[in-house]
Amino acid sequence: MEVVHATGIEGARSARGLAVVIDVLRSFTVSAYALAGGARECRLVTTTQEARALAAGIPGALICAEENGLPVEGIAISNSPTKIREAKLTNKILVQRSTAGTPVAAAVRAGVDIFACSLVVARATAQACLLRNPSVLTLIASADFPEYHACALYVEAIINGEHPDLERWLKPLKDSERYTSVRSGHWPGFPPTDLELALEPDRFSFAMPATRQNGYLSVMAESIR
Repeated sequence: MEVVHATGIEGARSARGLAVVIDVLRSFTVSAYALAGGARECRLVTTTQEARALAAGIPGALICAEENGLPVEGIAISNSPTKIREAKLTNKILVQRSTAGTPVAAAVRAGVDIFACSLVVARATAQACLLRNPSVLTLIASADFPEYHACALYVEAIINGEHPDLERWLKPLKDSERYTSVRSGHWPGFPPTDLELALEPDRFSFAMPATRQNGYLSVMAESIR
């Protein structure tokens, strides 16, 4: 299996084989906690307007959205796994819009299968990729941040049967002003507990395939045994 690393929208557009789109802080961490919390499905869209319109046609749907990392006025749940864990999600649909993860996933061209991935489902995602055994695997960091690249390296190491040094790869994040700002509680809509929830590897034993629907990507849990 050839493993290719890519970043952002352009990386998604050039993806080959099987694509794993990674968003650790926080979009696909939110997806994982939502599905683990009983949500039936996560629907990914690229704009807040699309999220509102899609949710309006789904009885009981919840919206999770942020713009440039900040909460959106009128939408109660920002891009926060902490808030998602507090929500009542059993058998509901969560409509998600984020600055990085959802637009990057949408940019993967038709014909390329997609997994949404974060650290909490990283090992399960690697195992799902091994089961599919594509000739090419494209690992796409949806933004150029250390934790996205760390997750990609972690998935690749598991696929190769290696013992990943995740803490070393996460050190640039933990040494950053961005991390310090979140830890201090000064980032609106980004509670410090999100860091703990997002950076725990392999919390869940399911992968998250994303399938194309009319106007959105549907993400559901795929158990890995």
